[in-house]
This record gives sequence, structure tokens and C-alpha cells, in this order.
Amino acid sequence: MDFTDKKQVRQFIEENDIRDIGALNKMLKNVSGVFIEQILEAEQEEHLGYDRHERTSQPKTNARNGYGKKKVRGVNGEMELAIPRDRDATFEPQLVKKHQTDISEIEDKVISMYAKGMTTRDIAGHLYDIYGAEVSATTISNMTHRVTPLVEEWRTRPLQSVYAIVYIDGLRYKVRADGRIKDKSVYGVMGIDIEGYKEMLGLWIFDTEGAKSWLSVLTDLRNRGVKDILIITSDGLTGISDAIEAAFPEAAYQGCVVHIIRNSIKYVGYRHKKEFCTDLKAIYTAPTEEAALTAFETLERKWGNKYMLAVSVWKRNWDRISTMFEFTPEIRTLIYTTNPIESFHRQLRKVTKNRGVFPDDNSLLKLLYLATQDVTRKWTMKIRNWNQILAQLAIHFEERVTQYL
Repeated sequence: MDFTDKKQVRQFIEENDIRDIGALNKMLKNVSGVFIEQILEAEQEEHLGYDRHERTSQPKTNARNGYGKKKVRGVNGEMELAIPRDRDATFEPQLVKKHQTDISEIEDKVISMYAKGMTTRDIAGHLYDIYGAEVSATTISNMTHRVTPLVEEWRTRPLQSVYAIVYIDGLRYKVRADGRIKDKSVYGVMGIDIEGYKEMLGLWIFDTEGAKSWLSVLTDLRNRGVKDILIITSDGLTGISDAIEAAFPEAAYQGCVVHIIRNSIKYVGYRHKKEFCTDLKAIYTAPTEEAALTAFETLERKWGNKYMLAVSVWKRNWDRISTMFEFTPEIRTLIYTTNPIESFHRQLRKVTKNRGVFPDDNSLLKLLYLATQDVTRKWTMKIRNWNQILAQLAIHFEERVTQYL
């Protein structure tokens, strides 16, 4: 069965009478049971030394002897397995050991391989190499379906009341929709809470980018409990500033300076890039906005005629990037670039690089969710020098910070 075909999925749902989560879990439990039994059969074949239907002139010293029933606990509840037996009673399964009654870790291993970026076909091949069991990619895919409720639970979970800094950035993926392959954007939102810890607040898929889409994201954050955001940093996303003004009007918005630098120097000739970048550095490292404007005027006089497009990038985006000059160097270091979330997205790309096209939005979100859990599990340390930064934020934003301390 092709689970990317909606008609086949509907037919499957009707044939199996799947009307609620309980019925879905029952189906997934049955799929898991079939999967495990296939591996047990393969283990027994290796133990006996011949396939079930293999003919040989050599006498068989041992043979199959039916099945025994065994009840075990999996991630979807209790299930009954058919454990193959042999006449000499020498076969001892390794996947589900003789006295083992909890097999949830077996399914967890499949999920773990999927989370590391292995495709369902890769996992099926891996299991065949280890156990000699021919498990279809569809069976593996069905096992990973148990993640779907967890994705929705994670995306709708309550959030903290205030975040000191929020980063927004996106990735592009190809997804099948309405019989065509579409380019879709997945935007991630990362927050630094008032205690200095990083947290992924959510992932959203957009067909198109605009103020309406961003307002829906920020409204979602509000509905999940976020009352205030001190500073929001992003690239030049279409409509983002209007959406921030509508949803979090008190939040300071800072555009990513690194993106402005990249967009600027692409218009500069190779032999002048080093000198041009030196002059740019005097702008974004200036101690005050006045000093930065003076450095920009110097840049414009020096390069304006030769590289007008490079200079105009800064002029057009000045209001978007100048917010950082209101803050201390310690805070400015955290907000002048979206690098923290870009670094996170690079780790997602490592996991998704083997996928050319995703069959639907849910498949994409499922993999990104698993990768996110894998990455964020390591986020156990506070931002460096956070106590000093928090004190500076408390002075700048006053009771918007102190009421949460």
C-alpha cells in the first residue's frame, strides 16, 4: 500500500474501521507485531541453517516445531506474538529474549534510525543486513506513524510567559501537494527564556510568506501562553515587522546584520571586497548609532559612485538593523545575527539531505520533529554570561523583566 496516496489511505481506514486514536493504535500495534515476528522467523532460519522451503539431500538434524504464544508490552500497548519453536528446543530468540516482556525499545530503535535521517528503505535494508528479515519500507513507515500524535502535542504545548530573545529563520523543502511538487518554507522559532536557556518554540509550514502568515505564527505563540517578547531577530522576512507590531507591539525588532553584509558585498568587485568589508565593520561595530551613521557616511562617500547597489542595501535596511545600538555589547552580540537558529537548521539539513521530495506536510513535520528532539536534548547549558546579560535587560526593559524574576 502507498501511504502517500490519499485514496488508498481512505480505503485502508475504511477497511480497518479506524475511527479514533484507539483504533489507530491497535492497527499500529498489529503492524509492529508482524514486523517483529518476521525478524524472529529470520533468527530461527539462521539457527537452523536452512530456509523454510529449502530442499536438501542432507538430513536435517533439527526442524521447526510450530509456535508458542507470548504476550509482551510495546509502545502501543500489549500484544501477542507467535514465537517460533524448534524440535530440539535449542532456539533462543535474541530480539525478544526468553523472559523479556517489554519490547518497546525495539520500536524505539526504528524511530531512532529514522530520526538520524535514514529513509524507510535504508532502515529496511539495515534490518535485512542484521537479521535477514525482509521488512517493507511501508511497514517501517507505519511504525513511525506513532510519532504523529507527539508532533501535534509538541506543536501545541504551553509556552513560557516571557522570552528574552526570539529568533526566526526558515528552510526550503520540496513537498508533494495536489498532485504536484511544491517548494515550501518551514520556519522555525527559537527562544531564549528569562533563565538563559534555548528552546525551540515551534515549526510552521508556509506555501507563501507574508504578514498574514507571520501574524498567524505570532498569534499561535500568544495562544500558547507567551505574553511578552523583549527582542525578536530575523532576516528580512516579508511582512514580519507589521506582524510583530500587531502581535507583540512592545517587542524590539532587530534585522540580521550578517544577512545585510552578505547582500551588500555580492555587489562588490573581488579586488575591493576586503577593503569594503573593513569599512563595513566600522558601521556595525560602532559604539552608538550616531557613530555608526558617521561610519556609513564615510562608506557612502568612498564607495557610493563605484558600488551604489552595495551601499543602498544598508540605506534601505537601516531602520531594521539599527535597533542593536540601543543595547550593550553583550546583548548586541546575541541579537545582531540569526546564527543561533541557523546553526540549528544546519543540523536539520544533515538529517533531511537524503530526502528529495516529501510525500506530504505531515511526513516533513514528523522527521523535523524527531530531529529537533535529538538536537535540543543537548541544550542543557545557559547562555554564556547570562546573569550579566539579564541584569542589563532588567535595566533596559525594567518591570517587563523584573516581574518574572
